Amino acid sequence: MRISRSWFATAVALLCVAAIAGCGSSGSSSSSTSSSSASAGGASSSSATTSSAATSSAVPAADAAVAAEVPAAIKSKGTLTVAADASYAPNEFFASDGHTVIGMDADLSKALAAVMGIKADIVNETFDGIIPGLASGKYDMGASSFTDNKLREKTVNFVDYFSAGTSFYSKASGGTAVTGLADLCGKTVAVEKATTEQTDATTQSGKCKQAGKPAVSVLTFPDQNGANLAVSAGRAQLVMADSPVAAYAVKQSHGLFKLVGQTYGTAPYGLAIPKSSGLDKAVLAALKVVMKDGTYSSILSHWGLTSGAISTPKINGATS
Repeated sequence: MRISRSWFATAVALLCVAAIAGCGSSGSSSSSTSSSSASAGGASSSSATTSSAATSSAVPAADAAVAAEVPAAIKSKGTLTVAADASYAPNEFFASDGHTVIGMDADLSKALAAVMGIKADIVNETFDGIIPGLASGKYDMGASSFTDNKLREKTVNFVDYFSAGTSFYSKASGGTAVTGLADLCGKTVAVEKATTEQTDATTQSGKCKQAGKPAVSVLTFPDQNGANLAVSAGRAQLVMADSPVAAYAVKQSHGLFKLVGQTYGTAPYGLAIPKSSGLDKAVLAALKVVMKDGTYSSILSHWGLTSGAISTPKINGATS
């Protein structure tokens, strides 16, 4: 969803010339990736994977029983078109070639497609454009760190595959300290548009005002890169992001950022699927296969995300 560099590489380059600017979307960028081969390009310049490969090499074989559950429309075209917001490393982000989408969600999508006997085409899209794209038939599945919640379940079905919460981070030097949402009153927070973090920060702002305290200044960006750069440039005091993304950003900042406060709101990630497509059952069946054969754990290990592994995937498992 961006130009060719990762957010941290961009921030470093801009800091070197004593100027920082936000990153905007460059529109959809597609990366056709066969489920039987590794994606092109090397690891991102900000990659902290456990090997030098851009993606996990775990690609399972097709499963006849699962393939039989794939809807005819998808089976006939032979491709699963998957939308991802490639600004959310290590879950989904651009490889060093600037257009191939890599990360945990990309690898998992390719593995699931392989089990279903088809290929995966991972397409970059702004986060708030994915669900409308699913509704219009532009995409078959959204694999972009979606928190499965009751509100989103009204629009799409989710196949739950991971567990994550929300974390805070700030500049390591001269940053601000918070324990949780209640401490955000009077602070400036950077978030990505249409995320649960935007909802939480905005809701907390209302609570602050009701309590007679200063509101939260919520800076909203079309992608996570912009939120990260807002803090590095001093425009915001804090960033809110999903816990694996926050941890990765801090690690890749090499001392520029630090985690603050407590992670909250642990909830399932879900692969978003149109309610009318019938694909959710095939995806769930494929997920159970890759969990059983070790592919799932191999992918999470490759990206340093084993702490979010689950053992009982389900459809629409939101609790709130």
